[in-house]
Amino acid sequence: MAYALKLPDLGEGLTEGEIARWLVSEGQEVAEDDPLVEIQTDKTTVEIPSPAAGKVTQILVEEGKVVPVGTVLVVIGGDGDGARKEPDATESAPTGAAPAKGRATPLVRKIAQELGVDLDSLTGTGPQGRITEDDVRGAAAPSEGRREPLRGVRRVIAEHMTRSHREVPAVTWVEECDFSAVDLKLLVPTVLKACAQALQHFPELNARLEGSDLVYLDRYDLGVAVQTENGLVVPVVRSCDSRSVEEVRAEVDRLAEAARAGTLEPEELRGSTFTVTSAGKLAGLFQTPLVNHPEVAILSIGRIAERAVVRDGEIVAAPIGYVSVTFDHRVVDGARAAEFGLAVIRLLEQG
Repeated sequence: MAYALKLPDLGEGLTEGEIARWLVSEGQEVAEDDPLVEIQTDKTTVEIPSPAAGKVTQILVEEGKVVPVGTVLVVIGGDGDGARKEPDATESAPTGAAPAKGRATPLVRKIAQELGVDLDSLTGTGPQGRITEDDVRGAAAPSEGRREPLRGVRRVIAEHMTRSHREVPAVTWVEECDFSAVDLKLLVPTVLKACAQALQHFPELNARLEGSDLVYLDRYDLGVAVQTENGLVVPVVRSCDSRSVEEVRAEVDRLAEAARAGTLEPEELRGSTFTVTSAGKLAGLFQTPLVNHPEVAILSIGRIAERAVVRDGEIVAAPIGYVSVTFDHRVVDGARAAEFGLAVIRLLEQG
């Protein structure tokens, strides 16, 4: 008996996933619960196990394709033909077979006509093979240089950043901070603690914008940006308000190691209320990072270096860096963002 494995609902409102890597090949025998495929979502990479034992009869979706939840990915057992010849009503649209050519919205068709692009000659990269505006403009562009499609984490980052830039009217506030009282080996956990403490007095920054509602959150689960070989990920440090700096440091180190190894669990990337980012020596003077949608603010730390400052009428050297707060101006006023930034700086300077 053949078993057709569909892309499951992975939670958190996710409606699609990218086939990151097949772990089996057609004709291979698998046991129940053997790993079949890695699925990349906008949160993390999830390994899907085999629901049954048998031979891999058909792999229906190639690596790099983005498909909606419910798409048949692979057939285990049988001769495999049934998955294509006799799909039921729920499977008929997303079976993974080649979509009808030229599927596009009226707007995309108009753009294609203006640019002289034949839609029937294109393979769509949108949901269920739909041709997107990017597909059309890419086909119209001169063929120059090496082309490589965005895949995996890089594709997810591109989509997430595009949405954030498109939807969030962001403003950045910047001020300098004297880090003399901070052990720079504990910089990130110290900043996380300071942010969690300050956010308790500025609830509109520890919030999410959901439709027309601003949802105030009474937990302080802060995202921390981690650079990996595959791109930027933002794991979540839970309960930063109630943990000690050393406890926060241990959790940051654990999450960063897992992020670089690609072993983060989906829940370790979900539910952040505010985000902190620091690029260390590569940070530059300051940054204007994009807000981590659907959050409403993000704090970044610029490069910290010895600079000349005036103390009690004397010029002395001190470790100075810039603190930036980028915020969603729809729901956070500039004055409140500035007050929050100054509150974080006071906590850091007091040690």
